[in-house]
Amino acid sequence: MANDELGVVHTRITHPDPGAVQALSRFGVATVHEAMGRVGLMRPALRPAWRGARLCGPAVTVLLQPGDNWMFHVAVEQLHDGDILVAACTTECEDGFFGELLATSVQARGCGGLVIDGGVRDVDDLERIGFPVFSRAINAKGCVKATLGSVNVDVICGGALVRPGDVVLADTDGVVVVPRERVADVAASAAAREDNEEVKRAQFRAGVLGLDLYAMRDTLARAGLRYLD
Repeated sequence: MANDELGVVHTRITHPDPGAVQALSRFGVATVHEAMGRVGLMRPALRPAWRGARLCGPAVTVLLQPGDNWMFHVAVEQLHDGDILVAACTTECEDGFFGELLATSVQARGCGGLVIDGGVRDVDDLERIGFPVFSRAINAKGCVKATLGSVNVDVICGGALVRPGDVVLADTDGVVVVPRERVADVAASAAAREDNEEVKRAQFRAGVLGLDLYAMRDTLARAGLRYLD
C-alpha cells in the first residue's frame, strides 16, 4: 500500500447492485468459488467464530495496526445496511481486535458481519446476538487505540485482495471474495452450476456411479489402472 493510503477514510465506494448481491447470497462458498473459476478464496485459517455463522454483502474495508482497533470505530460511520466489515492488519497480529461492544455498535448501523485476518473475543456474546464473524483466531487479548490505519482502501485479507464494495461470502466452508463488477454474472453461473448438480444428484441417488456419469473408465484405463481378481 502506498504511504498516502495510510490515515485516510474514503467516504464513497462503489456498491454492486443489491439484487445481484441477494441472488449471490443463495449459494454456498464452494459453489461460488467453482462458478468464478476457482479463484477468490481466502486462506482456510479464517473460520467462523461460532457454529452456523454465515454472511454475504459488500465490503467496507479496514486496515488495522497491530494490537490497535482504533480504525474499527472510524469505520462504523461508513457502514450501510448489509455491508460487511473486512479487516486486515499492516502486519500479522492475532490480538482480540473485535468483541461484543463493537458488534453491538456496527449492528446498529446495519452491518451484516465481520471477516478479519486477526483475532476476536466475546465469542459467546457474538453468537448470542447473532453477529456472524469469521476470524483467524479467538483471543481474549485486548487492543489500544493509538495509531492510524485506514478505511475503505484495498486490503489483503486472508491472502485475497478485497476492494471496497467487493462482495464477501462466508459460511462453514470458508470465505470467498467476488469482485463488485462480477457479482451478477457469478450469481448466474452459480445458479447454472447448482441446477447441473441437482441433475447429477438425482442420478447418484438412482445408483449411477461417478465412474460412468463422468465417463472415467477409458481415461483410467489409459492411465494404467488395472482391476485384479
